[in-house]
Amino acid sequence: MKGRTWVKLPAKASKPKASAEVKAQVQKRADELIESVLKPEHVKPPPSEGRFNYIVDIHSRWHGSSFYFCAKYRCPAPECIMEFLELKFARMECAGPDRYNPSYMRHTEKWFELYRDMSLDDCLAAIRDEPHFLP
Repeated sequence: MKGRTWVKLPAKASKPKASAEVKAQVQKRADELIESVLKPEHVKPPPSEGRFNYIVDIHSRWHGSSFYFCAKYRCPAPECIMEFLELKFARMECAGPDRYNPSYMRHTEKWFELYRDMSLDDCLAAIRDEPHFLP
C-alpha cells in the first residue's frame, strides 16, 4: 500500500465584481421588465379556491456578484406554516464587463445555468421570453 500525500490545490478564480454603476443599471432595467411584463403576467387576484399558493409580488435584488429575480407567494390555507414565502426563480451571475450567466432554479433546488457570457439585453430577453425562467 502506497503512502498518502497532501497536495496543494490551485486557488479558485475569483468572480468578477460588479461596480455600483453596473448594479444600478441592471437594477433599473430589471425593475422595468418586472413592472411592464412579469407582474402583469404573473401577479393575479387571489383565486376563488383559497387553498393554493399564489404570487402576490415579484421583485429583484443583488447578492454579491449575482442578481436575483424573486417571487413572493401567499399561502391562504389554514394549516400553512407561514403565510408568505419568497422563492428565487432566476439568477444573472456577473461574468465580466456587460457579461452575465443566466440560470433558473430547478425543482431540485439547484441553479441550472442555461447560457454563458450573455449581454444584459439578451439575459433580460431570455428571462422575459423563455419558459425556464417563469416564477
